[in-house]
Amino acid sequence: MTLVLDGVSKVVGADTHIHPTSLELRNGTMNVLLGPTQSGKTSLMRLMAGLDVPNTGRVLWHGTDVTGVRVQDRKIAMVYQQFINYPSMTVYDNIASPMRLLGKSADEIDAAVQKTADLMKLTPMLQRKPLELSGGQQQRCALARALVKDAGLVLLDEPLANLDYKLREEMRVEIPKIFEEAGSIFVYATTEPEEALLLGGNTATLWEGRVTQFGPTPSVYRQPVDATTARVFSDPPMNFLSVTKSGPTLTFGKGQTAPATGPLADLADGQYLAGFRPNHLEIKQHTANALPFTAELNVTELTGSETFIHLTHQGDRWVGLIHGIHKLDLGGEMTVWLDPAHIYIFAQDGKLLAPAAYALAA
Repeated sequence: MTLVLDGVSKVVGADTHIHPTSLELRNGTMNVLLGPTQSGKTSLMRLMAGLDVPNTGRVLWHGTDVTGVRVQDRKIAMVYQQFINYPSMTVYDNIASPMRLLGKSADEIDAAVQKTADLMKLTPMLQRKPLELSGGQQQRCALARALVKDAGLVLLDEPLANLDYKLREEMRVEIPKIFEEAGSIFVYATTEPEEALLLGGNTATLWEGRVTQFGPTPSVYRQPVDATTARVFSDPPMNFLSVTKSGPTLTFGKGQTAPATGPLADLADGQYLAGFRPNHLEIKQHTANALPFTAELNVTELTGSETFIHLTHQGDRWVGLIHGIHKLDLGGEMTVWLDPAHIYIFAQDGKLLAPAAYALAA
């Protein structure tokens, strides 16, 4: 069983919300839509659901063209960032409400509610009202109402964004387990790369209405097809600098050199773009091969267990994510270190030419 988007696009006035897109989502899979705000995640989900009709292309459900079928006539469920429960109803009645609208018998409704409540760990709370629940329990109630329909397609549009940190972490762990048992096609929209990695499954990266890559989440993260995908799947975004290959030597920026080994040895001589993730930048030399770069320190941000450093290197802005709390002098120059094994090489047009050595070894 599959959901297929076949060249769908969405244009509103002069704005293209979704460029022609083709995707195939299989039954029993978790599929993450990852991208910044206004990258097209919600627009793509609305096309999947039937809330919007594409300007071009088709939507196929198990091989049947459902492009013009109304959302209420499709077997789908949706949960939004602003989760909604009926405050005057008990948790039991909230979960049961979709089944009642479908005209199911009392026995069918009770069996479905009990099964779903058990799955969502809501059984002790079935007779409570939503306002008597914690934020995480309220969100689980909204999820249960979506799941009880036994929908073939469940769409979740940033469903954890309004929860506090602790609840988000709890739900991120629980959600993959819940979905694995449910067996539907799940589509989960998020702006956070970390959330995509925690959820696993497949990830589609979006940028300005285009799906730049789709595949198993670890593969998309480790081997992005281009610099745009690498930026999307990195928080903070990937850093870049120019690199020139001449014979067996790579020259980064205006002077640092390293041997062109492994896949890099096969690159033609020329100028390229090197990229590396913020967590691979170091303020101490931890490996013998690490390259030193002199940069100006502009801003530091302390998170409690890590330090973000904002740098300027030869006109390029970099961000480093350093473990631990560090007191550093702003406005002056400092040396940062980068292991060449963590460097990706892109063509001038952004296409990936050589993934980082560590990614190939993972």
